[in-house]
Amino acid sequence: MNILAIDIGGTNIKLLSTGQAEPRKFPSGKTMTPARMVKEVRELVKDWKYEAVSIGYPGVIKKGRIITEPHNLGKGWTKFNFRKAFKMPVRIMNDAAMQALGSYKDGVLLFLGLGTGLGSAIVVDGAVLPMEIAHLPYKKGTFEDFLGLRGIEKMGKKKWRRHVATCIERLVPAIHPDDIVLGGGKAKYLKDLPKGCRLGNNSFAFEGGFRMWENTKGL
Repeated sequence: MNILAIDIGGTNIKLLSTGQAEPRKFPSGKTMTPARMVKEVRELVKDWKYEAVSIGYPGVIKKGRIITEPHNLGKGWTKFNFRKAFKMPVRIMNDAAMQALGSYKDGVLLFLGLGTGLGSAIVVDGAVLPMEIAHLPYKKGTFEDFLGLRGIEKMGKKKWRRHVATCIERLVPAIHPDDIVLGGGKAKYLKDLPKGCRLGNNSFAFEGGFRMWENTKGL
């Protein structure tokens, strides 16, 4: 089966299909509605062949349905019919969970997506559990306030790196991960990785999108 994997971010929407070597992308942002996204995706990949679509979405997914509107995009996502719009089977997963699934090797994986916001998920024996660590209280704000783009812009990269390490230290005793992956577009700003961590890669999100049709645990 040829699958089109769509990774929706607050800055860009990235695409890759089975058998293609290079991903494609286009800008997202506050005006990006689901209808506009589908239109731009279909136009950008009209020369690719695919029979199913995987979507990594920055919000809460329950039983394959979008439950919450995104913080960094336009409106209308919770009621949109993606299967009808694409005219083919569609599976949707939280974007951090999709990248976590693509990053997974074995044991217990903790994934943190350091991007415009903060994504998080764990994978245990191949089963994916999206989490909403981003909005948990941390100091005088939330984890996302310090680890997302707002944290970098407010504090600078040096202090941001310290908070990344501190937050990981707080999470490890609760999860006992065998592996920690730090993904997202802002992970590139980390100089020295915290202990037990490895860098993610955008390609992991696409791999997770492909794996969604092989592994239905946690969908």
